Amino acid sequence: MRSSLAALCGRFIENRDRIKSGFGWEYSYIYPVCAEIFADKRQEVSVERMKECWDMLKKKTGIFSNFRGMIKLIVISMMAVDSDPERKLSNALTVYAELKERFWISPYLPVVSMIIADMVEPSGYAALADKTKHIYKLMKSEHPFLTSDEDSVFAALLALSDLTDERIVGETEACYDIMKEKFFSRNNVQSLSNVLALGEGSAEEKCRKTMEIYDGLKERGRKYGTGYELATLGALALLPESAETIIEDILEVDKFLSGQKGYGILGPGKKHRLMHAGMLVGSDYIGGDDKAMSSAAISGAISLIVAQQIATCAAVAASSAAASSASSSS
Repeated sequence: MRSSLAALCGRFIENRDRIKSGFGWEYSYIYPVCAEIFADKRQEVSVERMKECWDMLKKKTGIFSNFRGMIKLIVISMMAVDSDPERKLSNALTVYAELKERFWISPYLPVVSMIIADMVEPSGYAALADKTKHIYKLMKSEHPFLTSDEDSVFAALLALSDLTDERIVGETEACYDIMKEKFFSRNNVQSLSNVLALGEGSAEEKCRKTMEIYDGLKERGRKYGTGYELATLGALALLPESAETIIEDILEVDKFLSGQKGYGILGPGKKHRLMHAGMLVGSDYIGGDDKAMSSAAISGAISLIVAQQIATCAAVAASSAAASSASSSS
């Protein structure tokens, strides 16, 4: 394993363990997501700083706020990696207020609000919220039964594109038409297609590379998940590296993770572990926001960064589903 990827993997595990020690009794799905947020920014976790951010969050939001629900640890992590967490939260709450006027309240909106907060100037929040709603309506008109609350996340991230709303949805549909024959769950294929729409190149090229990675892993004995994991697969397909290089990297990271506490027989499962491996590989190639955005060698860098954030949203959705299932069976 190359040195940069090995260092990132080691930091990921250290961050996960530190967060777990400082914030016990959270859902197990949440810790790796938070660890990835810190690793993606090349930062080590400070539990003390996270607790300071938790205090800020409690002061700025009510007890029933979605910011303080299941995803609160993710919100705290996003605040902690920022140089000015109070400003970050304030901007996110402003974005949230705009989105809340246009969408049903859901646990997905706080996460996307945190993502948007630093990618758009405050003066542009209302316009972005309007564009998000229009894209969502276009998505709903194409797939009335598949489009749900979680798609508001993808609509918001797609709204960051400079393309027209119709062009964005058209690109999504082109990818969907190709990929719907490849996987069983049409809802997850829609999520995958939304991610692929963020990248450069033709729909055929992006879909072909997606399948090359999927089939290549399968041939090597690693079956990539076809549920919420597909969004991360799409992010990997947007990387400029070859499918074979990406596959080799994922296999190396997966092997590393398999030997770590929490990823063994009693861990989240091989498919979930493979998704985490994919997230780390994507983060290593992006190299952190600053490097990616200044490097002319990386095509569509901003799209890659946004796609990596979508992977986080997919993991949030997974943790929510797991918690709901555990609650209903108890």
